[in-house]
Amino acid sequence: MSKNLILWLVIGVTMMSLFNMFSAPMSRADKMAYSTFIEKVDGGMVESATIKENQVIGQYRDTSGEIKNYDVNIPANDASLSQRLIDQHVVVNVKEKDEVPFILSVLISWFPMLLLIAVWVFFMRQMQGGGKGGAMGFGKSKAKLLNEHTARVTFEDVAGCDEAKQEVTEVIEFLRDPSKFTRLGGKIPKGMLLVGPPGTGKTLLARAIAGEAEVPFFSISGSDFVEMFVGVGASRVRDMFEQAKKHAPCIIFVDEIDAMGRHRGAGIGGGNDEREQTLNQMLVEMDGFESNEGVILVAATNRPDVLDPALLRPGRFDRQVVVPRPDLLGRDQILKVHMRKVPLASDVDTKELARGTPGFSGADLANLVNEAALNAARYDRDKVTRADFETAKDKVMMGTERRSMLISDDQKETTAYHEAGHTLVAKYLKNADPVHKVSIIPRGQALGITMQMPEEDRFNHDKEYLRDQISIMMGGRLGEELVLGQMTTGASNDFERATQLARNMVTQWGMSDEMGPMVYGEREHEPFLGREITRQTNISEETARKIDIVVRQLIEENYDRAKKILEDHMDQLHLLAKALIKYETLDTTDIDRVMEGKEPVLVSGSEKPAGKGKTPPEEPTAKVDIGESGKENKPSDGEAGQAS
Repeated sequence: MSKNLILWLVIGVTMMSLFNMFSAPMSRADKMAYSTFIEKVDGGMVESATIKENQVIGQYRDTSGEIKNYDVNIPANDASLSQRLIDQHVVVNVKEKDEVPFILSVLISWFPMLLLIAVWVFFMRQMQGGGKGGAMGFGKSKAKLLNEHTARVTFEDVAGCDEAKQEVTEVIEFLRDPSKFTRLGGKIPKGMLLVGPPGTGKTLLARAIAGEAEVPFFSISGSDFVEMFVGVGASRVRDMFEQAKKHAPCIIFVDEIDAMGRHRGAGIGGGNDEREQTLNQMLVEMDGFESNEGVILVAATNRPDVLDPALLRPGRFDRQVVVPRPDLLGRDQILKVHMRKVPLASDVDTKELARGTPGFSGADLANLVNEAALNAARYDRDKVTRADFETAKDKVMMGTERRSMLISDDQKETTAYHEAGHTLVAKYLKNADPVHKVSIIPRGQALGITMQMPEEDRFNHDKEYLRDQISIMMGGRLGEELVLGQMTTGASNDFERATQLARNMVTQWGMSDEMGPMVYGEREHEPFLGREITRQTNISEETARKIDIVVRQLIEENYDRAKKILEDHMDQLHLLAKALIKYETLDTTDIDRVMEGKEPVLVSGSEKPAGKGKTPPEEPTAKVDIGESGKENKPSDGEAGQAS
């Protein structure tokens, strides 16, 4: 804003100066006819005269005696005028023709063109974001050279990806002491690609490289190479590598490289667009005729499947470093990193939090700690407690509680029996994850939720575990049907997810004796949905009909199994539902006590501590269940617990 203000002030002052310079000679002078001028000279009214070729300017006295300026044009070679002025005792001056300086004349003649050029430069700078070097410098690289004082991050700030840190550490050691590796014939890697889901810490790991390496570090985004003009991106790639060669050995970090490294030939116009020319130049610079010794390119992306194969071959990105979602130990370490500046209460256990957040990325965990700190500040606490982290975890997973939502007693009872059905079936299945919490408080699009917390991270699932999951999904509808004798739309997402799970067991995972260990259907990436889907193509009608029969049998078997559990423990189903109607939220200890016919600890026990007399927030709930529109929200793969 200050730069724009100064620019317009300079333009305004320049325009005013030019205006005054050209308008001053013509101001405050009466244009007079030659005959009138002669009459005034003969009448003795002219006081002074300055003769300049065919022009006379000066002062005269009008009839009232007031002195005024005059300006009159005279005939050429009028020799008698000078004598006439002298005879009337007029002060006469003779002035030669004004010589306009050459520079000023050029400026006057070229002023319109210069003004147009200045306007063009101004708008070009605006379109190019004020690119380095002015309007003619938008082909220059926008890479930023970072030093050890620029937001320094070290490996101590990176947790949960030990293997990736080890790979990166080897590159840094290579830059510091190349002879350690070259003495055995090794060559410095030219490129390293950081691959992983969003939020796992790829950019943070690259910043840690800048903090640990004692070499120059250039940082740029893949979108900085893409411009509206063809050839600009390729020019910026060349300029970036030229700068890097001057500072070699050094590291170049390109974030979100898929913005300019997508597969060639996929665009409109036969592949001759700006992005593909930029990619071609990148390929040549990384492994072309010219040698770029000492320049290491580190890139990050969460879409390695769309990158051009030429970009991933040996000699360019020699190694791919996977930065996955952290496991239990990694989440524990990440939480400790983010809790360094957070005052914690004695009841906070990072291992318990890590166990209750499977599938969380590093960014999710950072958001969890921040939400817990905000919740503690909201209730004026001096320290962040376990209850704050539970509230934050449920808020991150499901959204804020909607306690202002008006729900009738009948709908509340239906939701309570639905959640009690999920909970009771999960309690009596040995392969199911333990139930962590159940609630009928609306959150987000859910009217009620049941959360299961796995005891450990699961990297694959056996057949019995998946069958138990289908039975648990059926428990919600059965809880409503067996007690209230009604069917609602609340179980629609339960059925949708159970059907998809059963179909995957039959068609993708070979868990059906009738269909055998075969895959029926092809997995395709749907660009508009942003995920992979399975299409049953190239199979006969008879096979498709048989698949439908086997899927239906699998669902009905587990439906009957869940129904038998609820019928055998109907008294406990009523106890859980009534406790939910009364207390709204039950955790794992409360559930066990209610099933034994005892009062929940949540009510009979002590209240959770609050700061400075404010009421503490209630114990949060977890996963998503019946949506407001009759649907349920489906949790993403790897999220904690089982959405009822």
